[in-house]
Amino acid sequence: MTRMSALDASFLAIESDAAPMHIGFVALFAGPAPAYDEMLSMIAGKLPLVPRYRQVPRFVPWGLGRPLWQDDPHFRLDYHIRHSALPSPGRDAQLKAYVGRIMAQRLDRSKPLWEVWLVEGLEDGHWALVSKTHHSMVDGVSGTDLMATIFDRTKEPSPPVPERWRPEPAPSTLRITAEALVDVFVSPVEAIESSWLALTRPRQLMSSLVETARGAAETAKLVRSAGGRLNGPLGPHRSYAWARGSLSDVKEIRKSLGGTVNDVVLASITRGFRDLLVSRGEPIEGRAVRTMVPVSVRRAGESGGVYNNRVSAMFAELPVGLADPVERLGAVRMQMAGLKESGQAVAGEVLTSLGGFAPALLLDLGTRLALRTPQQSVQTITTNVPGPQCPLYVLGREMLDSFPYVPVGGRIRQAIAIFSYVGRLTFGVTADADHVPDIEVLAHGIEEGLAELLKAAREVGGPARAASGG
Repeated sequence: MTRMSALDASFLAIESDAAPMHIGFVALFAGPAPAYDEMLSMIAGKLPLVPRYRQVPRFVPWGLGRPLWQDDPHFRLDYHIRHSALPSPGRDAQLKAYVGRIMAQRLDRSKPLWEVWLVEGLEDGHWALVSKTHHSMVDGVSGTDLMATIFDRTKEPSPPVPERWRPEPAPSTLRITAEALVDVFVSPVEAIESSWLALTRPRQLMSSLVETARGAAETAKLVRSAGGRLNGPLGPHRSYAWARGSLSDVKEIRKSLGGTVNDVVLASITRGFRDLLVSRGEPIEGRAVRTMVPVSVRRAGESGGVYNNRVSAMFAELPVGLADPVERLGAVRMQMAGLKESGQAVAGEVLTSLGGFAPALLLDLGTRLALRTPQQSVQTITTNVPGPQCPLYVLGREMLDSFPYVPVGGRIRQAIAIFSYVGRLTFGVTADADHVPDIEVLAHGIEEGLAELLKAAREVGGPARAASGG
């Protein structure tokens, strides 16, 4: 058994019926679809590589300690691998609605916190895999490592990993309670020891304190109400949409107009929100939509085998009030450069890590307060996860596209995840279906944002190429 980190446990603590905390993806494949038994056998051969997928959260009585991961003595793979089909004609709109219904349902905490759905009946003979994994198990960066256990890099399926798994005996309630009590008394000692080590290295300590203070000051400026229909209480239903783009187009935009890949992506998302607000008749003059941008703070050597959440956040203003796409990109570019200098992400990691020293009895209330307070002033989440740039296969079938899924929570009614794969960019857009019925306007606007930036880039690059004789 292993104890959850403070951040991992927080995703269980903040979960509610209206805000399930799982991430996932929708992967589209060329046909024909594999048989269900074939899929079961393939995943069974991968499970030894991801032991967490056969573990359940074990909660300590009275919240005296953070939850633990414990082997599930009743594990059944066929519970987690589901099989379904869309009615004809199996178009994208049907699949998106189906994904929204799946993702609206919480995972059963008495079982390992994941599901995979094999979905047949898509148009053009395609089929799909829909994945749900609780956020307490993995974040977006290490999630690509988990995908690698299911997907192959060649058409020839990899051989199964031999194993004769038996669940470890579960410790008694008395034992985990006693161990939690010991941790309560040991944690202050560890904190004192850590402080002593820090004091023996004053230069590093001072540098860290200055950087953290700068980031905390910047973050504190954000705690104010955002208002508008983009924020508010959540309903129990989810809608899901997606958008597509090209990495080569983004790189062309970046080369001609400046900025990073992430700057171009955020500028395109800005166009999506601009279209959404205009379609609703809301004022946009001088307006910005504030987004939380999760940042991986996983240290070198931690990915690939360390399946826990190592994320912090920065907060950016998407300038929806700017009509010119080049001006929007320039504003995003300048802002993101400033945020990286401000130390926001560093402060976020330090403040989050303090939860490890708090009694777990306070973790639920403390985490809800800590995560909901900024959400009063944040209107969306935009997270960018780099994916593999070579084709992936499942049972010899090539993956054509993969659309990421991130949850909404607190008072944030829409969230966007970006994934890159073999030169393509995909945007997965999640929304509260009760309050954001127009999610397709946002998704379409993202594609339009990329298109208008590409047009502007080529208008800038055209004269330059002509002058050089290109």
